[in-house]
Order: sequence, then structure tokens, then C-alpha cells
Amino acid sequence: MENKKTAVLVVDMLNDFVTGALKCERGLRVVPRLAKLLDGARTNGVKVVYCNDAHVSGVDHELKLWGDHAIAGTKGAEIVPELAARTGDYVVPKRRYSGFFGTDLDMLLRELDIDTVIMTGLHTHMCVRHTSADAYCYGYNVVVASDATDSFTQEDYDGGIKYLKEVYGADVFTVDELCEKFKAGAR
Repeated sequence: MENKKTAVLVVDMLNDFVTGALKCERGLRVVPRLAKLLDGARTNGVKVVYCNDAHVSGVDHELKLWGDHAIAGTKGAEIVPELAARTGDYVVPKRRYSGFFGTDLDMLLRELDIDTVIMTGLHTHMCVRHTSADAYCYGYNVVVASDATDSFTQEDYDGGIKYLKEVYGADVFTVDELCEKFKAGAR
């Protein structure tokens, strides 16, 4: 994992997923860990890319299953304040589970010369999983920050992590382990 070729993908750490319409109690506990990872990434030259639901009300297919959430332009579709994007970060709006589907995420990562993505955010069995699937299919190395991702339940989380490891060969590290790797890569 080379810092300048690595990006942290922050998936759906939005008000509606952490405290709003599709609140995930477990999502609250990853906020401080993810904040630490993002600080370590930025300090050591690792890119940060947010992949955020930004749905079109009454139109998006996903809303039929989950109801209105993260509607583009609403407070619910904003990144939680503790993890707000900073200058130099990138924000890619999405309308489906995957951060790649129908977006310019792949083009952005290629223009940044990224070959490894570190998956974070919500949910390991849904949006993180589908974004990881496309990352793998596009040829990126997939890494998961185990304590900066979560799901509605422990079973969903465990199943998601297991799937990412078995099907995409994802390497799984803690935030502390990743921050140490960032420091080593900056030397």
C-alpha cells in the first residue's frame, strides 16, 4: 500500500444514516475511529473520497425499498459534522448502493493514480459491499478499515466483512494499523 496511490473511501457517513431517517445506532461508534483515520490519511498524503447517497425524491429506485433518505440538497444527505469534507477531499454523489455505479468515481481515482481503496462507512453488507465489488472489478486493491465500518447488526457486519475477504481478497486492518502504515509510507 503506497500512500500516494491509496484513497480512503468514506461511504454514506451522512446524517440520515447516522442519526436520521435510516439511523444506524452502530454507525455512531465508528465516527471517532473514522475521524482518526481521516486525519492520519490527510497528514500522510492519502486521498480522501466521500461516496454519498444523494437521491432524487420520488425517482430513485432504491427509495422504493428504503423510503426517502439522503435526498440531494437536504440536511439528511450531508456528511455528519464530525467527518466533514476538507479542502483537498473529494465528494462523489451516488444514487445507488455502489459509489461507482453511474458516477465518475472510477475516472476520479484513475486521474489521481489510485490503485488501492480503503473502505470505510456504512454498511458492510450493502453500500460498502457493492462499492467494494465494483472497486475489485475495476482492478483496485480493496482494504477494509474494520473499526471504521459497520452495519445495522453484528450479524450484518460480520457477514459483510467475511464476504469482502473471501470474494474480493480484501485485506482487513484496524484504524490504528492503517495509521501506522500511513506513517511508514510517508517516510
